[in-house]
Amino acid sequence: MELIETGIPGVVVLQPRIFGDERGYFFELFSQRDFEAKVCRTVFVQDNESKSCYGVVRGLHFQKPPYAQSKLVRVVKGRVLDVAVDIRRGSLTYGKHVAVELSEENKRQFFIPRGFAHGFAVLSEEAMFQYKCDNFYAPECEGALAWNDPDLGIDWQLPAEKVILSEKDRHHPCLKEAEWLFDYNENLYE
Repeated sequence: MELIETGIPGVVVLQPRIFGDERGYFFELFSQRDFEAKVCRTVFVQDNESKSCYGVVRGLHFQKPPYAQSKLVRVVKGRVLDVAVDIRRGSLTYGKHVAVELSEENKRQFFIPRGFAHGFAVLSEEAMFQYKCDNFYAPECEGALAWNDPDLGIDWQLPAEKVILSEKDRHHPCLKEAEWLFDYNENLYE
């Protein structure tokens, strides 16, 4: 697995080594040993999958402590724009985001550490999206930001009139209005 750094330390793209021949292809999707050596020491405890159609935007979501989550995400079918937003007050990259395209063709994975909001937009006719989480889902710890916060400046690569949101995702606050965010100086992995 090749590690590709982004503009925010800790937020990384993982590119697998793919072995192909006339039969198809093979690649190692995940190795706990390699992940800990190259990315960070954490253990994933829950795998999720979603299926969405073109124009769906899911996010920007996060979980507060004690159920803060890191996510390792990938696309099995289709193509998405995946986004991580730094919401750690005091961070040099606070309010900045990284956006990467994940697809069934590039087979990349994207690691979003604790302390970040996460979302994605479906750019293909449909997409099957998988994510590994290093903490269990806890509805009482849910947090979210507005997907279209103008201060974040995220280009979701979709026409606004084509965006499909859940009712819940229509009503999240902008970053500057958020009542609860992470503290950069807090160790979120203890």
